[in-house]
Amino acid sequence: MAVGIVVRGLCGHLVDKWTDLPVVAVDSALKCVVPVTGGHHGANNLAFHLSNGLGLYPAVTTATDALGRLNLECVSEKLGAQVVNRESSKDVNLAFLKQDVPVVRLRGPKVVLVDSDVAVLKGRGLVVGLGARRGVSACEVLEALDLALKETGRSRDDVGVLATAWLKSDEKGITDASKVLGKEVLYLSEETLNSQTPTTPSRASDLGLTGVAEPAVLALATRLIFPKKAYGRVTVALGE
Repeated sequence: MAVGIVVRGLCGHLVDKWTDLPVVAVDSALKCVVPVTGGHHGANNLAFHLSNGLGLYPAVTTATDALGRLNLECVSEKLGAQVVNRESSKDVNLAFLKQDVPVVRLRGPKVVLVDSDVAVLKGRGLVVGLGARRGVSACEVLEALDLALKETGRSRDDVGVLATAWLKSDEKGITDASKVLGKEVLYLSEETLNSQTPTTPSRASDLGLTGVAEPAVLALATRLIFPKKAYGRVTVALGE
């Protein structure tokens, strides 16, 4: 049906974007799918899913997505976290339109006073830090991860996000492994990695880094639960 009909039907039922269900409108000719509510909460993903499956045009209108920028909800999802102060989302997403907003972890105990344009995220799920030699395959990455998870009594279902160095952003083995897992990969900057203090030395020092796998975990997790361990050409560290 037309978007106008959907809007009129929804108006009396909308409360706020965090609790409203995601809704998309599909025209009767099956040519176009339009996210109406909950763009960053499932509607955009549904639009792309229908586009891939049925060939519909995904009319995604949220500003960050239209400009190919990250947004708070996307970052939160990648980190396997939830936004505590949801009222910050407008200011933070406006900032994402203009700049790469940094993600910083503060370790307690601390009392933190934040401005209204600072989003506070509460993490959940394991952070998997990955280091790898050039040209590793997805099978090597997955095998190494499975061995590390087995040693800690965990499974793939416990994984929240993968993290590695920005240098690995073109490493197909890591990218393909993340797709198999259905998890996002965060590529951390040199500054972020080098601001951490890993428990063991790393060959990455040859590249001017304190390390990759452990610093990636320390930058995002509350604590390191499995120090880095090499499995063939892949190094894994785990945190939560």
